[in-house]
This record gives sequence, C-alpha cells and structure tokens, in this order.
Amino acid sequence: MTAQNSQTLRLLFPQWQGGDNPPYYLGSKLLAWLAPPSAGPVEEVPVDVPTDTPLAVEGEMRGRSVLLKQIQAARNIIEHHHPSSIAVLGGDCLVSLVPFSWLSERYGHKLGVLWIDTHPDVQTPKQYMNAHAHVLGALLGHGDPDLTNAVAKPIPAKNVMIAGIHDPLPFEAQFIADHGLRTCSPQQVRDGAQPVMDWLKDSEIEVLAIHLDLDVLDPHNFRSLLFARPGRGKHDFGDVAEGKLNIPDVLKLIQEVTTEKEVVGMTIAEHMPWDALNLQEMLKQLPLIGG
Repeated sequence: MTAQNSQTLRLLFPQWQGGDNPPYYLGSKLLAWLAPPSAGPVEEVPVDVPTDTPLAVEGEMRGRSVLLKQIQAARNIIEHHHPSSIAVLGGDCLVSLVPFSWLSERYGHKLGVLWIDTHPDVQTPKQYMNAHAHVLGALLGHGDPDLTNAVAKPIPAKNVMIAGIHDPLPFEAQFIADHGLRTCSPQQVRDGAQPVMDWLKDSEIEVLAIHLDLDVLDPHNFRSLLFARPGRGKHDFGDVAEGKLNIPDVLKLIQEVTTEKEVVGMTIAEHMPWDALNLQEMLKQLPLIGG
C-alpha cells in the first residue's frame, strides 16, 4: 500500500453542486473528520454552504458558473503546493477533475487512472445536466468545453480502467466501445480483478490515480449512499445501475494494484451520510441545542 508522505496534498472538496445534491457537502466534511491525520498539507476548496435556492441551469449544465469558480479555486490551491501526490475527500465525482488533470500534466503517459465506479461518468450535458456524470469523459478530452478546458493534457483512453461497472446506459456503452475503454465487472473484481491486472501489465503505466465513487458499493450493505436513501422507491433513480461490491472487495482491489504501481492520486466521492443528516436536522429542533 502506498503510504502517506509530506508531499501529498490532502484536498477537502465538499462540492455538492456537480450532483445537485446538498448532502454531499456534509458527506465530505465527515470524511475529513473520519480520515487519519495527514502527513502533508491540508487545504479546503471554498464551496458555498447549501441553501434552499435551486441551482440555475446554464447552457444545459446545472450550476455551471459556481462549478467553474470551484474548479479554478481547486487549481489555484494545487498550483500553490505543487504536490507530487493528491488525496481528495469529496464531494460529488467532479472533484477528481482538477486533481487528476494536474497529475496528468505532471506524469504524462506514465499516469494510469483506475476509476472504481458503477457508472463510467462519460456523459455530456446533452444526456444529463449534472456535471458529476461528465468527469471521466472530460479527463479523456471529451464533452463540455468548460470542463475539457480544465484538462491541459487529456488522459489517453488506454491508460484508463473502469472497475465495478455494470449495465451502462446506451450512450455510455457506445462511448466505452468507441474509445476502447477497458472495464472490469463486479464479479470479475470479486474473482481477483484479472482484467485490471492485465491492463497494468500491458501498459506503460508507472503511477496510478484512483477514483473511488462509493456508489460502487452495494446499498443494501453500505447505507451512506445515494441509492440507500431512506424510504426510496424502486424507480426513484431512473433505474440506473447500482453498486454490487462491498468494502472488502474494493480494499482487496486497491491493495492488489498498489503492489504493482505507486499511487499518486486518491479520491473518495459521493458519501451520502443519511443517518447523520437526519440526526443533524433533529438536533436543530431540540431544546437547548437547536436554534
């Protein structure tokens, strides 16, 4: 396992606007509280506290202007520290855009991206207005110009592996086929993730950036996920794929790849702590505690 070091920038990025889901804000804050102390610098990207005001749809993207402001703020922080490695505690999945772009500039074709996610995140505003579903496509150099402009050195498709994916939407499946993206199903992950290990051996990759969307986990077993929302209906999320892995599966996969390559990027995204959110709302209404 790649250890922490003093050159690792830990970036707290409580962005919620990319998924238009305010609970991601608290999810990021709780990750920062739960994580072990950092051996290197810690910075927080300024993100507006959620309010009841809906995000505006600007040019088919929800919250475009605020997202661009936060993208620039993240870039400024990273450039100030000039880190050799970055750990990101998000926030929605778009939080990986700037850190992984920075790592691509630093390491070039030596950088590989292991995208651990039930979804490939390669859509554009024409398919879906929420930018957290656009991030991997933008890192590859495809999609909305405001996002791709943040990626000075797009990551080659051959340097990307999506693990934990299943049942992609038609647009996503076509994008994966057209660009030759390699994938590893949940069952293959459980069986030892041989497609991932073959990808590492076949490539010129020397270092890895790992994006972990917690949605890759089974919502029946890990409850702090969008798909585990209390009282949800069966079709509330448009029947998109839901996670099938468990924490030991993900840890085993990451431990396997880190025996082969050094990890220089690590994102955890889409933490949705429903019980903490409901308790927070209850505390606000209690005598002597609430407002």
